[in-house]
This record gives sequence, C-alpha cells and structure tokens, in this order.
Amino acid sequence: MSEPEANAIEVRHNFGMNRFEATVDEKLSVVDYVRHDREIVMTHTFVPLELRGRGIAEKLVQAALDFAATERLKVVPACSYVGRFITLHPEYRPLLD
Repeated sequence: MSEPEANAIEVRHNFGMNRFEATVDEKLSVVDYVRHDREIVMTHTFVPLELRGRGIAEKLVQAALDFAATERLKVVPACSYVGRFITLHPEYRPLLD
C-alpha cells in the first residue's frame, strides 16, 4: 500500500467493544484492550491475512497509543505486535508501566 493509501485508513475507537478498529475492503481489523483505572492493557491485534502488509496494524496501534497518551494511561503491551511497535517507536516508551 502506498503512503497515501495508508494515510486514508480510518481508525475508529469503539468504546463499547474496548477496541480500535478499521474497515478496509469490507474486512475488520482491530486492536483490543482492557482498561483498569489508569492502565490500558493492549491484548490483541488482528488484521485479516489478505490485508496484512498494508500498514493497518500500525495505524491501529498508533491510534490506541495516542489515546493512551492523551488520557495519561500507562500501557501494558500484552500483545507482541504492540510491544514490537513500541520498541521501534521510542516516542511511545514513556507510556510503559
């Protein structure tokens, strides 16, 4: 996916389902979380196989981490993708618990 296409991915925060989600090509991708007081545990990232490699997971995780920063929440990266993302993006490391 080219950069303009990746930028066109619309991420929604579905508060009722405790997840960030994006629909691309009529398929749903998500980052699930559990919130405890001032902590957010990011439990799972899912992108359908046929959509992988298009920057969708990155956009979802970035939106979730930006939300955590805005809300001043500590992040627990229970999902390995979220952990790797934070390792590669040191600007998010202060969010770690």
